[in-house]
Amino acid sequence: MTLSTTPRTTLGRLRERGATDRTALHDVLDAGLVCHVGLVRDGAPVVLPTGYGRIGDTLYLHGSTGARWLRAGPVCVTVTHLDGLVYARSVFHFSMNYRSAVVFAEARTVTDEQERWAALEAIVEHLAPGSWGYARVPNRRELAATVVLAVDLTEASVKVRTGPPGDDPEDVTDAVWAGVVPLTGGYGTPQPDAHVPTGTEPPPHVRTR
Repeated sequence: MTLSTTPRTTLGRLRERGATDRTALHDVLDAGLVCHVGLVRDGAPVVLPTGYGRIGDTLYLHGSTGARWLRAGPVCVTVTHLDGLVYARSVFHFSMNYRSAVVFAEARTVTDEQERWAALEAIVEHLAPGSWGYARVPNRRELAATVVLAVDLTEASVKVRTGPPGDDPEDVTDAVWAGVVPLTGGYGTPQPDAHVPTGTEPPPHVRTR
């Protein structure tokens, strides 16, 4: 399936960087851990970071029932991966290599119990794979204190930049270094909580991150 081409998701500049396949959207979302949710509350724009999970073409967010921002309504959700800093021969052409997704939707509150459980499992498994079947699942009190929002992924766009700097031809002859400094990340050594009994090793789903 192809991505939407609404006025809000049609790229205005550098359209060649836009992706058209919906799989590209899923790839960007699945590779991230934190999204930024933009909304309007009390007449002012607000952008907040939060974790998420995906099931098919629905993104799920969750939080406390006391969180004022976590309400049904129009939202803009973004996920960005910064893959490298692009050094050019002219500062005008300095850039970044990145993968980014932007989603526009009318967020809805999830009330169906089966969908709520599936959404919460998706969020936990996205952030910490293998944990849903290892740790205790939420009890009734915890569920009552949790709001789950569903964000439809129908209206979305993806933009990607890769490769070297786009220097002007006349600058390429200069003896100036240009190229890309990759940005990489990874998981460190698991650090046990103080109450974990001595000699208790991290389970496989933690060790293999």
